[in-house]
Amino acid sequence: MPSPFPGMNPYLEHPDRWSTVHNRFIVAIADVLTPILLPRYQVDIEKRIYQIQEEIREAYLEIKEEITGRVITTIEILSPTNKRGQGRQKYEEKRQRVLSSRTHLVEIDLLRLGESLPMSETTPSDYHVLISREFDRPSADLYPFNLQDLMPSIPIPLQIGEPEPLIDLKQLIEDITIRSGYAHFINYDLDPIPTLSKSNQFWLDALLKAAKLR
Repeated sequence: MPSPFPGMNPYLEHPDRWSTVHNRFIVAIADVLTPILLPRYQVDIEKRIYQIQEEIREAYLEIKEEITGRVITTIEILSPTNKRGQGRQKYEEKRQRVLSSRTHLVEIDLLRLGESLPMSETTPSDYHVLISREFDRPSADLYPFNLQDLMPSIPIPLQIGEPEPLIDLKQLIEDITIRSGYAHFINYDLDPIPTLSKSNQFWLDALLKAAKLR
């Protein structure tokens, strides 16, 4: 069943689902980029491990120049751990290292819960994508969008003068929802977790009723 939502499906943000969505999202982006970027670049799924109260393992992507092995672009999909407590502190430290390097950063935040990561200019929104090109810093491109909006297609920066391939976030989320089985298992009679604002809840109720899912 296709998602009834024009953009992000808030039911995928449930704590019991997000880990699966996150991992599949990482793999999906790698699968899209690899055939486009070969043979000049390699797209690797990397993992960072750190200890808070328990061991945390998080996957992210690195686009590397094949000849030199230099990391050209880091792609992060934020997890709840990245936005709170000690996990946030450790992620901010890693983020700052990337921003202080010659590596581009693509940061995708599809979680309403938690405070957004620091940005010099912010537009209040449910979700956002930050694209920081190393040759444009301290400027960066911000793609804010809300639950009721279409999800953007985003460019993936490479080296100066090279075309930037586009990633269709909406299509990836749709594919993940189907491949994970969540298209069949989500119970739309229940409200999303985390909870929505009153305006978003009113909109969601009307949308699901129109789609005959409630």
